[in-house]
Amino acid sequence: MSLTFELDPEFDAGLRDGVLTLWADVTNAGGAVGFVPPVTVEDVRPELLKHLASLAEGRVRLLVGRDEDGAVAATAFLTLNTHRLMGHWLWLYTVMVHPRHQGRGYGRDLMAAAADAARSIGGIEAIRLTCRGGTGVDRFYASCGYKEVGRVPDAIRVAPGDDRDDITMYLPLY
Repeated sequence: MSLTFELDPEFDAGLRDGVLTLWADVTNAGGAVGFVPPVTVEDVRPELLKHLASLAEGRVRLLVGRDEDGAVAATAFLTLNTHRLMGHWLWLYTVMVHPRHQGRGYGRDLMAAAADAARSIGGIEAIRLTCRGGTGVDRFYASCGYKEVGRVPDAIRVAPGDDRDDITMYLPLY
């Protein structure tokens, strides 16, 4: 079994609900995707609406991975740069694989699909992403070919007395 990936799927109510559920489930399982557990779908909805506004403006592209049942199992948002000197690379945000699918190599599949999607856009030579320190996910991204290029100590406060580094990672595509 593997996931089926699609760049820029039609965004309907089913996809919206699938992404919201994925985001809440990943967060509640301890994933570092912009929230601290516990969250509900309603907590996540305003952040998804921000992504949707950027999708509508053409500044963001959505990559979705679906499982064998057609359920949303993975996502990544590819955000194009609007700065005229930085249009040759993009940001990767909200990279998620549903907890029930983790440990099967789907994270690597998602990262490979994101790199392929970035290459398909044209003119994109690299991907940057940020991740929360202390989670180990930076080691995962490094194993996918990303290199750490920056770190801001204690920039992310997940709780009083629990500050984490904000790590920037970079993947050249060519």
